[in-house]
Amino acid sequence: MSFELTRNAFGRLVLTDGEGIRHEGVLPVRAFPVTAPEAGIAVVNTEGHEVAWIDRLKDLPAEIAALLKDELASREFMPAIQRIKGVSSFATPSTWDVVTDRGEASFVLKGEEDLRRLGQTTLIVADSHGIQYLIRDITTLDKTGRRILDRFL
Repeated sequence: MSFELTRNAFGRLVLTDGEGIRHEGVLPVRAFPVTAPEAGIAVVNTEGHEVAWIDRLKDLPAEIAALLKDELASREFMPAIQRIKGVSSFATPSTWDVVTDRGEASFVLKGEEDLRRLGQTTLIVADSHGIQYLIRDITTLDKTGRRILDRFL
């Protein structure tokens, strides 16, 4: 590892590279946030230029990995849908009532184009406010949830 990572007095991340140059206010960005969240993380400066690349979080010292995980968690918000309780209509727009890993939620799906496949079993659902919900594996949903999804896919 050729850098150090700390927080300044304002709580912002500061990266000091191998040449001793300090980069204030850096941000970690996942390359593959859904399929490989613990691998491929760029640390970018305030201009958006990459100042460090991390192949795998587990290869970092625990303190640095914890700083990066905390920063990523504070910036990323993608609740995972665990159960689809029901929908108001099988035509769009429709209101979806779901249970996520962060509690129950209700949102409006504007159109079928707001359901995007990321693989054979993974979906991203975008609501009318731009919040994205993750369905990691549609095969783990109950029969009712799978039937609802089949109507929209």
